[in-house]
Amino acid sequence: MELSRGFEFVRRRMSSRFSLFAKMNGLIMILFIPIIILFTYSNGITFNVISKELQVSNTKQLSFLSSQIDSRINQTMDFVITFSRDPNVQKFNGLNIWDDRYDRMQTRYVVQEKMMLQSGVMNIWPVQYTVYSQQNKEAISNYSNNSVKYDENYLKRNMTGKWTYGDGETVLPGQSKAFYWFYTDSLGQQGTLKGSNLVVKASFGHENIQNMLDTYKAGGQGDPFFYHKGDIPILNRSASKPLANELIQYLDGQSLEDTMQKVVKLDDKKYLVSAVKSPQLKWYLVDIVPLGQIMGPISFSRNLFYLSMALLFVVGISASVLLYRNVQRPIRKLIRGLQSVQRGEFSVQLNSNVNSEFSFLFYRFNDMSRQIQGLIENVLNEKLRAREATLKQLQAQINPHFLYNCLGYMINMAQMKDEEAVVSMGYNLSAYYRYITRMERPLATLDEEIRLIVNYLDIQKLRNGRIHYLIDIPEEMLNQHVPRLMLQPIVENAVIHGVGKSYSSGEIRITGEMSNGCCKVYIDDDGPGMDPELLEALNRKMREPLQDEMGYGLWNTNQRIIHLFGENSYLCFTKSPLGGFRTEIVWEITSGEEHRHQPDLQPDLEGDT
Repeated sequence: MELSRGFEFVRRRMSSRFSLFAKMNGLIMILFIPIIILFTYSNGITFNVISKELQVSNTKQLSFLSSQIDSRINQTMDFVITFSRDPNVQKFNGLNIWDDRYDRMQTRYVVQEKMMLQSGVMNIWPVQYTVYSQQNKEAISNYSNNSVKYDENYLKRNMTGKWTYGDGETVLPGQSKAFYWFYTDSLGQQGTLKGSNLVVKASFGHENIQNMLDTYKAGGQGDPFFYHKGDIPILNRSASKPLANELIQYLDGQSLEDTMQKVVKLDDKKYLVSAVKSPQLKWYLVDIVPLGQIMGPISFSRNLFYLSMALLFVVGISASVLLYRNVQRPIRKLIRGLQSVQRGEFSVQLNSNVNSEFSFLFYRFNDMSRQIQGLIENVLNEKLRAREATLKQLQAQINPHFLYNCLGYMINMAQMKDEEAVVSMGYNLSAYYRYITRMERPLATLDEEIRLIVNYLDIQKLRNGRIHYLIDIPEEMLNQHVPRLMLQPIVENAVIHGVGKSYSSGEIRITGEMSNGCCKVYIDDDGPGMDPELLEALNRKMREPLQDEMGYGLWNTNQRIIHLFGENSYLCFTKSPLGGFRTEIVWEITSGEEHRHQPDLQPDLEGDT
């Protein structure tokens, strides 16, 4: 009992809601999920902080570059205003018209030298200066002595008072536009010419902007350029033109403010685009920074962590699988083997596919199972021999109760002068006892068994007039060899427990068929039958070892059939189509030579259920 309780406890534990394998995998998931969630949260915060700092830093650097460009432009404008008030410049405008030719040459030389000196001082930001005298209709420049000519219409067209990109003149092939600013000495009326004004022109090429962009790019991660909608942008010398063109197409469709910063997807990559407007030139200083390049180390670190977590997860699951295969599965197999032994299946054997500690356990279990099976078979044989001795003793007593009833019936019929009934009872009783007392042969043909049943039912029919029977066995089945007295205990059960317990029943039907290599015999009665639960319990007892409280007539018949015909033969009970109880006997068809060497288990003459 203690061993049974132990098996039951282990079985309940092993068949609990979650197996050990599931629990281990669940624990691995519980360990990994919080770590991954916390890392993802921390990584996201780090990414956002760095992204914001990058945006702020990029905006500051771009604003500083813009301020440097505006500072250079303001220096140029301050020089132009101061230079226009210089006496020599004023003298060049022709206020002193009485100066001779030498003085005029000297004045031109001084003015040109000052412009060249200023340009030399700002060699990092070279500027071209030109002075136009409206009164003398002359012009002088720091980059040409005689090639600059005075053009009234040119001055009027460009006197806007603002910096412009280009001066309206046609640009020769291979040349680029420049930035221009025209200043006149007209007080309070910039942009107008009165006929005697002095005009100073300052201009610088796009190379100045490119130099600033190259310096900026050398110290950062971006790719800056100068942009104004409708004009050709000024790129740094190492700029990616396809990327710049794609960004310019994007900017052309945007309404830009003085400062702008957005994350833009170009060529399936994300870029941080920052733009700052130059107050003087009205152009935008644009910088494009690849986020993948800046955030690459963070993304690489994050992916490396996820890869490490994936590898650790795979290792954990692999360890769990190994533990399951090498520990849990052998334990389950051992428990199922013990449960099979508990159910009485002592022939169970465990196979081990691996060479581990469990191989020794399986070997010892198989040895134990074989020893138990041998002991059980020895005990079963001893019990069967004891029952066989008891049965032979009962046969020797010739069932006195049944015999006394039959003799009493004959006495009553003789007193009633019913000679036919006395003769019929005597004939059937003689044939019946002649058959059951012949013990020299353990087997008989099914035909002999049927004749015995006819004698038995005729005797019962003489005693109980309600009994009538029908026997329908195919001819090919009658030559089959079966254990002696295989049908008699079952038919006796039908008479005693079926017909005998109801005053309204009395039909017994015996039928047979052969199919799929098996013979089947059905014994039906129209008695009260059994509840489905009792039928199931009775069928279960046929498969279990014999219990002390259970009659062994039917169980012994079932064992004789199994021992004679094999494990696929059996005795079972169902509800009869007649409404009562049905006994079904099924056995595999074998040769008669095999039958003669099979042991015989004698039946119980007393019917039971």
